Amino acid sequence: MKTIQVVKHKGKEWEFKSEKKDLKNPLVLVFGNRFLLESATIYAEVKAIFPDGNLVFGSTSGEILGENVFDDSIVITAIEFEKSSYVIHSENINNFNADSERLGEKLSSKFDSQNLKHLFIVSEGSLINGSALIKGLEKNNSDKTTITGGLCGDGARFEKTVSSFNENPKIGEIIAIGLYGESLEITCANYGGWSSFGPERVITKSVNNVLYELDGQPALDLYKKYLGDKANELPQAALLYPLSLRVKDSSEVVVRTILNIDEKANTMILAGDVPEGSTVQLMMSTVDDIAEGAAKAAMYAMRTRTKKPDLALLVSCIGRKLVMNQRTEEEIEEVIEAIGNQAVVTGFYSYGELSPFSNQIGCKLHNQTMTLTLISE
Repeated sequence: MKTIQVVKHKGKEWEFKSEKKDLKNPLVLVFGNRFLLESATIYAEVKAIFPDGNLVFGSTSGEILGENVFDDSIVITAIEFEKSSYVIHSENINNFNADSERLGEKLSSKFDSQNLKHLFIVSEGSLINGSALIKGLEKNNSDKTTITGGLCGDGARFEKTVSSFNENPKIGEIIAIGLYGESLEITCANYGGWSSFGPERVITKSVNNVLYELDGQPALDLYKKYLGDKANELPQAALLYPLSLRVKDSSEVVVRTILNIDEKANTMILAGDVPEGSTVQLMMSTVDDIAEGAAKAAMYAMRTRTKKPDLALLVSCIGRKLVMNQRTEEEIEEVIEAIGNQAVVTGFYSYGELSPFSNQIGCKLHNQTMTLTLISE
């Protein structure tokens, strides 16, 4: 595997962070600030650097390159697979009448499932229902294909996200990168580091990812009551107080971030499904807990590997970044310490993370986690 990394900070020129070299048919991952990716010339600029590359763009809530976390930048990691191959397909949610599951099913049907080792997803993050997307993706998937990835971000603005495959970034695109090859070793894991507090509440009314009632009371009113003065800062304040979700008759707990609120309907819109009958509880975290959670995620991703990873794709949640603030890079440093500094590291801060639980195949939508995809040939 050969790689090149490049960064462009707002108002600056492109800067190579690694040695220039010729790459054959590289996969070019381009993660950046939404406003910078909306430049009319951005595709042409990156294509000029990597004329033989296949370009995947995604807007972020923070860009990861090596041990650094940037804002207001674009980071590029170009990858030549020397012993394996990749295929990329994309779809737009606006062509599916907001049916995320149908989109996922159509997207995964485009791939030859034979010897498909992994799907890495770069998804728009404003219109998609991440849980439904995963459900659709898995309909055509074999039980040997893992799925990871993330929902694109837009800082803490929640205005819109942009993404694309081989064109200027736009609204609504979901891109799937299929990795093929017997020599590939791909492991993945995620971990949060958040703690639940307060009473458990039962979801008594919801539709997909829209939460209406908890214990028969309007969910938004109840949530505002807990937030107190911080309720005036919604929806951004919700990133600091996500919900733990335990589906009825299941022991697994996932975290759900509130992406937006609807004052008129008195509802909360979450990044994934919140089924009726499930229980939820408020969560909070500290800087040290989040850093420790990142270290655990890396440990879980490494423990079954036979080779050291060549490439580490990190997707972490905007909520973690807001808690960490000036210490955000500490969680990246924890990951690098656990996986070793031989791996090329890139990724982004997201509105949702896609990953199986440790030692499982089935993918889940997570929020407030550090998710790792470790790849070697």
